[in-house]
Amino acid sequence: MNQELYMNRCFSLALQARGFTAPNPMVGAVLVYNNVIIGEGWHQQYGGNHAEVNCLNSVKEEDKHLIPESRMYVNLEPCAHHGKTPPCADRLVQEKVKRVIIANTDPFEQVSGRGIEILKQAGIIVTTGVLEKEGLWLNRRFFCFHTFKRPYIILKWAQTVDGFIAPTDRSRYQITGKYSQMLVHKWRTEEAAIMTGTTTTLNDNPQLTARLVEGKQPLRIILDRSLKVPQTHNVYDEAADTWIVNEQMEDLDGNVHFVKLDFDHLLLEQLMRRLYEARILSVKIEGGAALLNSFTGPGLWDEARVFKGEARLKQGIPAPVLTDAVPALNTFVERDTLDIFVNNNSPFTYVKGMEI
Repeated sequence: MNQELYMNRCFSLALQARGFTAPNPMVGAVLVYNNVIIGEGWHQQYGGNHAEVNCLNSVKEEDKHLIPESRMYVNLEPCAHHGKTPPCADRLVQEKVKRVIIANTDPFEQVSGRGIEILKQAGIIVTTGVLEKEGLWLNRRFFCFHTFKRPYIILKWAQTVDGFIAPTDRSRYQITGKYSQMLVHKWRTEEAAIMTGTTTTLNDNPQLTARLVEGKQPLRIILDRSLKVPQTHNVYDEAADTWIVNEQMEDLDGNVHFVKLDFDHLLLEQLMRRLYEARILSVKIEGGAALLNSFTGPGLWDEARVFKGEARLKQGIPAPVLTDAVPALNTFVERDTLDIFVNNNSPFTYVKGMEI
């Protein structure tokens, strides 16, 4: 019985819906009879059937009689509550699945062990903790959100060989190549939100959307204390929902939500609380040095993705300095170097071989 083989298959299935399940987790399920897979499924999008249901529904009619003698592998504890769909734990009991093997228990307070208890009370054998660290990494956004009551925070920047992220005059300067840009746009489709500050928005007039790849558009968050960014700038267009975080007004105008916060009192803590209340599981910080340093200073980050291009500036705006950073991955994107770091204080550690 190769538990790790089938659990890795669950991870692969789950990843097919990356970017489409939030605020739910990514989950895959595999049904095995006598070491043969007879059913597979994954949670394809928020509001749709969960992985276990899709897996059971995929079993061929001539194989349905095998379900009571089969093992279900699933990377997250089956749900035990009525949400958009009925409880998966109840469906497994109804189908009389013999055994359920799980990577991670669910931190969501309405599940949190209740799904496992339902299975055990029905006489189903339950095994937990199979590839647990890999499962935590896969759903690190979901676990961070429910454990720490805030979004998972990803920092991203590009720097020159000599360690600068922009010229001294803060003018727009392209450091990386087109394939790195495409990768950044792909990443945007995978996160719930993307954030930048006033200076970057004024100087670069970014769209903060995924245009080079297909996928969902993240919520755009602009920190604009005094509402200096003109409404003619791209972030005010209708391409994506947008938060303008300011200290002057709370209002909703079409797809633009003006979010009023006190910039002089724990601004980031307030913002993380508002994002948690809005069920935003992750936020990617793509701002300038000041915004990035406001996160690195107090160690308020989980993951950092740093590109290094071949250009040299000799002088300019220095790149942020990470503390408590553990190297996770080093690779090349065409001629650019990409380094991935995780915060040493985070319980979500990168496991070699897992996807970023």
